[in-house]
Amino acid sequence: MTRRIVSIGECMIEMSGGEDRSYRLGYAGDTLNTAWYLRALLDKDWSVDYATALGEDRYSGDIRDFLDANGIGTGHIQTVHNRRPGLYLIHQEKGDRHFTYWRDTSAAKLLADDKPALARAVEGAELVYFSGITLAILAPRARGRLLGAIVKARDNGAKIAFDTNLRPALWSSPRVMAGVLTAAASLCDIVLPTHTDEAPLFGDKSIDDTADRYLELGVEEVVVKDGAKEALIATASERVRLAPPPGAKVVDATGAGDSFNGAYLSARLNGKSLREAAAAAHRTAGIVIGHKGALVDPKLVQ
Repeated sequence: MTRRIVSIGECMIEMSGGEDRSYRLGYAGDTLNTAWYLRALLDKDWSVDYATALGEDRYSGDIRDFLDANGIGTGHIQTVHNRRPGLYLIHQEKGDRHFTYWRDTSAAKLLADDKPALARAVEGAELVYFSGITLAILAPRARGRLLGAIVKARDNGAKIAFDTNLRPALWSSPRVMAGVLTAAASLCDIVLPTHTDEAPLFGDKSIDDTADRYLELGVEEVVVKDGAKEALIATASERVRLAPPPGAKVVDATGAGDSFNGAYLSARLNGKSLREAAAAAHRTAGIVIGHKGALVDPKLVQ
């Protein structure tokens, strides 16, 4: 019997590279990136679906074809008339990434407008994954519909995993961002925050502070990422600290945290321990940062 995962969010057109003003067109987005690595690292007993909204244009069709060709289910992608995918450009400067976005009329902003379609997307899922960006792009009422569907999925036995993925520019204020992300996290079984993103908003002094804050909300498993520093995986009864292996060459850090999430969750779904899952996640992220763009050939991480 096939076991099912659904990842919910926005797939965008990605323009990466930039040397001599030449860019490579691809498709990515935080929740899609994680779905990509879940698909790469799980066997065929699992199906991985992507729930979003696209338009009727050429690039929306290309995205559907791209996902189908790579084993990611497209049956829960809604079609929105007169909308298109968002786009972002990655510019490398002084060893760091800079992003420019065009997403104001993205079809994915309406992914939670159809409540029955949203309910069908999560029905029967064993794991539902979403992020702070998924919430940020939605109107307030649509956020409520999405969280309502997630609560129902959890009531029906699904595990809920959430990367807070703070993007202040997408929110009306820090207060609203903090409130919505905290409320969403309280509904989840696994939360995967990044300490350096969370600290300015919540005042966390350490990775332990970040973990403790989510554990106090009732989250069962908190996976605190901290870039090239050690990650902390915390439950009510166990804490595991693990640094990434040394020597990784950074070509493009885009998608590193998303690939970490995909590898971690796939390992846990396969019954691996917290430490084993963290090691697999560091290993996968180390491979991804050595290549351009968010999505690398699945064979490289298997």
